[in-house]
Amino acid sequence: MLEHFFAMIHADPFYELAALVVLASVLGFIGLLLRQPMVVSFIAVGVLAGPSALDIVQSHQNVELLAELGVAVLLFLVGLKLDLKLVRSLGPVSLATGLGQVLFTSGVGFVIGIALGMDTVTSLYVAVALTFSSTIIIVKLLTDKKEVDSLHGRIAIGFLIVQDLVVVLAMMVLSAFGIGAQEGGDNSFLLHLVSVLAYGVAMLALVGLFIRFLATPLVSRVAHSPELLITFAIGWSALLATLGSYFGFSKELGGLLAGVSLASTPFREAIIARLASLRDFLLLFFFIALGMHLDLGLLGAQLVPAIIFSLFVLIGNPLIVMVIMGGMGYRKRTGFLAGLTVAQISEFSLIFMSMGLMLGHLDSEALALVTLVGLLTIALSVYMITYSHGLYNRLEPMLGVFERRLPRQENTQDQHFIGKKQYDVILFGLGRYGTALAERLIRDGFLILAVDFNPDEVRRWREQGHDVIYGDASDQEFVSHLPLRGVRCVISTMAQHELGLTHEDPRLVLIDELKRQNFFGIIAVSMQQTANRREIEELRTMGADFVFLPYYDAADQAAKRLKEALA
Repeated sequence: MLEHFFAMIHADPFYELAALVVLASVLGFIGLLLRQPMVVSFIAVGVLAGPSALDIVQSHQNVELLAELGVAVLLFLVGLKLDLKLVRSLGPVSLATGLGQVLFTSGVGFVIGIALGMDTVTSLYVAVALTFSSTIIIVKLLTDKKEVDSLHGRIAIGFLIVQDLVVVLAMMVLSAFGIGAQEGGDNSFLLHLVSVLAYGVAMLALVGLFIRFLATPLVSRVAHSPELLITFAIGWSALLATLGSYFGFSKELGGLLAGVSLASTPFREAIIARLASLRDFLLLFFFIALGMHLDLGLLGAQLVPAIIFSLFVLIGNPLIVMVIMGGMGYRKRTGFLAGLTVAQISEFSLIFMSMGLMLGHLDSEALALVTLVGLLTIALSVYMITYSHGLYNRLEPMLGVFERRLPRQENTQDQHFIGKKQYDVILFGLGRYGTALAERLIRDGFLILAVDFNPDEVRRWREQGHDVIYGDASDQEFVSHLPLRGVRCVISTMAQHELGLTHEDPRLVLIDELKRQNFFGIIAVSMQQTANRREIEELRTMGADFVFLPYYDAADQAAKRLKEALA
């Protein structure tokens, strides 16, 4: 009976796709009940559907195609959010952290490989493979936590881009080496390398011209039809991802460039909002494909060296990021949260090792080793990033060595100056709802201090002449230093975590710390329209005096006005 069922699934790629989506829904629901990150559930789907278990998928190309399209859309959306001014301001720390982490990880990783008895070539390959972190997984997790726009999120994306450039360079060198070996000469190697670099410069120049002369007028015309706008956005991201791959760099960098090229247009927010759901659906197949590539039968013999390398990646990579960022004047908390994002290796690590295997430099055992390191570090780092704030609170007493006495990069002077004033309201979150609420309160004569962890929003609010500071409600130390004296109300309009109301939720952290600081004013928080009664009651039990439901509250107000007009 079971054999007949699997034979039916394998008979048609559509049946395979349907089985994968149903399996993902079931495991995703189980993960949701257990409050596990969706990334872990989706990778588990890939392992379960792969050759080591049920072996559901036979048409691997279809899954890989959807996975690659999902990656292109994801990096396209990241590029749409990249502010070139912010890129320039964060460039030094991104470059220093990215290159510093690569040099540290490859150097120490090579020594560990030699100490474990590996030959020089294998140790070098493994060491380089350990330097790559998964941009896709990290961006997905930061997006789920609503931290892509935070300072540590921006810095993390910056040094991940630097890492991606190193990945591209390493792949280019290996690819050129393979071509040179096939054609028998160093000239072929150098010619291929130079041609890829020339293509990269030409593509950057064309994207620059597109931004300068074509982006806004073209998208303005396309935007007359919402359906065409989304079709154009997907097509543009896929086109530049294809060109990036064709010219010898990666689809990821091509998709990122596509987003950057449209970031200056007035329609980027509309594109981001409309593509978010499609991105999440397509990325399901990326994580499934990642899990399918894990052949569990080859991994047992490599368990001990894999654990050693995994511990090095999980602990060593975040430490070097914290050392570099602390030296550059960032707070230990920012360095810690950014550092956790490099506590895993990438899918590119497996591709890199596969290229070495095809060139005859490695054996299958080396590939199995890096595969197992990938499985361990990805699984564990997902939890480390998802629950990063709680982890920081536990380790905070030991992290003082990673922070200067005066962390000059994070506006401590602004906080000191603003702390001398006495405010009526402190408002966390300058999104659309928070901004509208703050503007209304200011018009009614209240003195407001706004707090946001998005540097763009902080700069925009300050340029309008309002008091604002950069900060995070999840940072208990930051909350403890707020000018609470005389404050009558603290409001949180921050977005919800993907996992719902957990101990990591910044609103719960904020309420808890306010109570610890003996704040007796009003505490108000907002919830999304998907909030359930249990979460609302939990917030009230914790100490929230008001729980705003923006959509329902707006509907009630509209109904009240209509009732008065019709009376």
